[in-house]
Amino acid sequence: MIDAPPIPRPTLYYIRHGLTDWNMQGRLQGRHDIPLNALGQAQARRCGDILRDLFTRDRRMAADYGYASSPLVRARATMDIVRTTLALSPADYVLDDRLAEISFGDWEGLTYDDVIARDRAIVETREQNKWLFRPPGGETYEEVAQRVSAWYATLERDTVVIAHGGTARALVAVLGVAPPDEAVHHSIDQGVVYVFADGSVTRYE
Repeated sequence: MIDAPPIPRPTLYYIRHGLTDWNMQGRLQGRHDIPLNALGQAQARRCGDILRDLFTRDRRMAADYGYASSPLVRARATMDIVRTTLALSPADYVLDDRLAEISFGDWEGLTYDDVIARDRAIVETREQNKWLFRPPGGETYEEVAQRVSAWYATLERDTVVIAHGGTARALVAVLGVAPPDEAVHHSIDQGVVYVFADGSVTRYE
């Protein structure tokens, strides 16, 4: 009996939402709905251009892919711009709560300096195990990984996804790119397309 070859796992074309004013101020956004600023909109257009070049390279059409976004407004606005750049209907994509940013709970809206001033002892415990750390009233990376893993398991084709830095770090662990204790330290930049495929991630900018 000949074993069937493994079914390929869907490739992800991952984009972090464009820049917001809170990003520029160094504030933790989490679940807060902060809109894109002008630079964030330009980053979204740039990501659409990068995707178009990648699709052309691979001799595929933009309509061949699935499209999914976090429901937060900064991600949705990025997706609308990306799809417009690709000459697709701006709003024709899936919103999924499981792609929302990690919740920072009571720390949302604060800068890191604010957090240190308020909860220095709690922050020090975070450095011991960032994967399992829970901000006051917030969420652990392990919990984010559980929800994004459940989302990824539903995919039936290669997909463009627009979400957040924390969501991407969870996927780095879920998709076997790096172990959890390393995944939480991955830099996830804006204006960049990250292609997750075959247990690795490639950056395009």
